Amino acid sequence: MEKNNKIFTSRHGDLLVKLARKTLMDKLNKNMPKKKSDELKTALNDPVFKQLLGTFVTLTIDGQLRGCIGTLTPSESVLEGIRRNAINAAFNDFRFNQLSSYELDRVDIEISVLTEPKPLRYKNKHDLISRLRANIDGVIIKKGSASATFLPQVWKQLPNPEDFLSHLCSKAGLEPDIWAKDKLEVMTYQVQYFEEKK
Repeated sequence: MEKNNKIFTSRHGDLLVKLARKTLMDKLNKNMPKKKSDELKTALNDPVFKQLLGTFVTLTIDGQLRGCIGTLTPSESVLEGIRRNAINAAFNDFRFNQLSSYELDRVDIEISVLTEPKPLRYKNKHDLISRLRANIDGVIIKKGSASATFLPQVWKQLPNPEDFLSHLCSKAGLEPDIWAKDKLEVMTYQVQYFEEKK
């Protein structure tokens, strides 16, 4: 999200990461200490978490992706989105086996809260490249029934806009260079993201 448009404080983010962790613990029949669980439940009553916003949950182990699922459109509260996407990232990301109880202790959790995606109008490939803001914009591309998104955090791995777009097109099942040859529907959004405090 834009620097002047932050909805959540670092404390809010910490609570959402803990919610994702507790959701996975519950699913794998692991218990969070009752006092911590009760404190978390009380803290999550804050009205800020009832807002309808898109969310993503990303799981990594030793810096390697282990699952990432999210919702781009604001169809549910932040709390509901984090719970659902934590489960989906751990157990329903088709790229990976389901998360095991053993892996839960090793997994790092990151959550992202999204602004509503907005269309990015552009004239040609050069204009598209010039309008993308590295490390700020998450990008959605669509062509026909094919679509994909990269969160803004992906710019860290793919800082070159041409590479970013080519990998995003591949993720959507399209030719990597189709962005340079054809007109795509492009949307951008921003995020606030929070990592687990170890």
